[in-house]
Amino acid sequence: MICHITTRTAWEAAQASGEFFSPEFDDHGFIHCSTPELILMIANAFFSGRSGLVLLVIDPARLKSPVRWEPPHSTGRLPEFTQNAVFPHVYGPVNVDAVARMVDLVPNANGNFVLPRPS
Repeated sequence: MICHITTRTAWEAAQASGEFFSPEFDDHGFIHCSTPELILMIANAFFSGRSGLVLLVIDPARLKSPVRWEPPHSTGRLPEFTQNAVFPHVYGPVNVDAVARMVDLVPNANGNFVLPRPS
């Protein structure tokens, strides 16, 4: 599984159209994703304090667009150890049927995110 953080509004629009494009797609040519293990670090580095966000858990086997594992596009806010890491980038839209799960991302009182415990 790979993960992507977006706004609830963007996800709702994707559900209506059948495919998701991130806002930065036109600038970068791909959709930034992460592994489940690194998604909280990404959320807290780039989205701290923001509300109205959702986490898309994507099954790469169901994606119609190719996924390439590449170095991060920008490391400015990421911990140093990620500079040698690779991240999944989706080169095209995410078809909504590839999204296995959607999780609300709600910041705590400090503006940080924690993932809900599985039920």
